[in-house]
Amino acid sequence: MNPVTTNDITFRKLAIFMTFMEKGNIARTAEALELSGVSVHRALHTLEENVRCPLFIHKGRNLVALPAAWTLLEYCQEVTQLMARGLEEARKTAGVGQGRLRVGTLYSLTLETVPRLIMGMKLRRPDLELDLTMGSNDTLLHMLEDGTLDAIIISISESDIDRNNMEVLPLFHDDIFLAAPASASLNTDSLADLRDYRDQKFVSLAEGFATYAGFQEAFHIAGFEPEIVTRVNDIFSMLSLVQAGVGFTLMPGRMKKVYESSVQLLKLSQPYQMQQLIAIVFSRNREQDPNLRALAAEGRMYARSLEENT
Repeated sequence: MNPVTTNDITFRKLAIFMTFMEKGNIARTAEALELSGVSVHRALHTLEENVRCPLFIHKGRNLVALPAAWTLLEYCQEVTQLMARGLEEARKTAGVGQGRLRVGTLYSLTLETVPRLIMGMKLRRPDLELDLTMGSNDTLLHMLEDGTLDAIIISISESDIDRNNMEVLPLFHDDIFLAAPASASLNTDSLADLRDYRDQKFVSLAEGFATYAGFQEAFHIAGFEPEIVTRVNDIFSMLSLVQAGVGFTLMPGRMKKVYESSVQLLKLSQPYQMQQLIAIVFSRNREQDPNLRALAAEGRMYARSLEENT
């Protein structure tokens, strides 16, 4: 058969054809598929042209299937069943819509945000297994782009995200604070001007983490390079060093509940005030995946609950 001709035989036309063969007339076919009668008639007519043999005859106002149409129907059913299996196997290979969802998150979000989302997901989809990967903003974004993660929960404020290809669901904004050892002598009655801490030592997250970018920007505004004693690869290690008196740092507010009794926290003065926007990110071509739809729904509920409590 001419390749150009077969290109015109689409699954849509075959679906209309099979429905017509089941319903027996154009009106009932149009109703079942929520199409116009004209669209059904056109699809059947062009399919007949593409097959290049008569499939129907007119008897009065009715269109009646010929033996060739019944033969074609048998093969259409086989083709659509085969394609359905092919689509299912392709989704399995890609890990889409299966009983496992691979989610990446920042370390700092494991205190409250991620547990809340996981609990909600288990209620929505009890059989779903969640694989959790923790890392920096940059690492998680690369893993999402490579397809090794299905969704990530990161700070999008410091990330270059392709909004044409990625779906972004905001969860909350988070303020950044100055964190100091409990033993440090601080004026807690005023906002923290970073220029007053020029002589202090600091600890920092490594490059690629969400808070690192804000850290660099704040000291750029302050007009000096802080003395960084060490850089670490997770926020818990960083704050443990602050607790131990190794140095000061900048910390997102979501860590306050755990560390406010052992670390002094000061709100930054106006020039240095900044926020992180925490969001769920996943590929737009996966937005119909039932597991990701459940995650997005849970994310919206979580964001709404935070708004109601503020």
